[in-house]
Amino acid sequence: MRVFIAGGTGFVGAHLVKALSGKGHELRMLVHRRGSQVADCIDQVEGDVTRLESFEQAVIGCDAVINLVGIIREFPSRGITFERLHVQATANILAAAGKAGIRRYLQMSALGTRPDAVSRYHATKFRAEELVRSSGLDATILRPSLIYGPEDAFINMLAGQLRLAPVMPVIGSGTYRLQPIHVDDVSRCFAQALEMPETVGNCYDLCGNERLSYVELLDAVAGAMGKPVPFKPHLPLRLMKMIIPVMQRVPQFPITMDQLQMLVEENICDGCWKKVFRFEPRNFQKGIQEYLGK
Repeated sequence: MRVFIAGGTGFVGAHLVKALSGKGHELRMLVHRRGSQVADCIDQVEGDVTRLESFEQAVIGCDAVINLVGIIREFPSRGITFERLHVQATANILAAAGKAGIRRYLQMSALGTRPDAVSRYHATKFRAEELVRSSGLDATILRPSLIYGPEDAFINMLAGQLRLAPVMPVIGSGTYRLQPIHVDDVSRCFAQALEMPETVGNCYDLCGNERLSYVELLDAVAGAMGKPVPFKPHLPLRLMKMIIPVMQRVPQFPITMDQLQMLVEENICDGCWKKVFRFEPRNFQKGIQEYLGK
């Protein structure tokens, strides 16, 4: 199968490319600029997902389209917004697939996406999902929880803080739960779904087996690094809700109000996806130790 991938140079994309190549699929990847970091066997096409005319011809001749495009933080001055990268990009990719006569389509959304979402991240992800559902294509939507792996942003950020000092501030109670899933497991689900007609028209929440409170997750990261349990001073949630809206304008500030909202509302699922894809996700502690313990 010849597969067109948007967002293939990102964290999940790099792992999905390996999974799909291993299954013998031919890949055509949308990139901003051709680079040596992409394998020679992959057809690279320069374009911009927010400009349909820049890539619509490249979709022709493919059998399926996978959209992995997404951001976790906005930088409006650089044109990086949820509206453009979640909604507009999805509309463009769907339009390109439709014009090319492609039926099979996979979309990466996010766990917590729903019609009444509070965060703009989840709200725009839901609008993108609605575009997919109304497209008439043979679509499958996957909603991963917090994704971890060697090149992840979140777990590596926490590890970086711990390397500086054994202190990890916790916003609010820290009892809110997360259910992380390994990037290889997410990629495996995408690769399998592509070849599973029974997944057409369905949406799957993807999560690992371990439900960890934020405090427990911090201790797990420290343990994987061979460090003692860190000191965890608690920062009042009400106070942080006053500070973050001001400080999030600084690109280096580690959290935005959107990210805070998603953190405290939890990120867990029932794991029903395992009945469809028929494999067990990797153990979180062992998974992070593989790259944090080095």
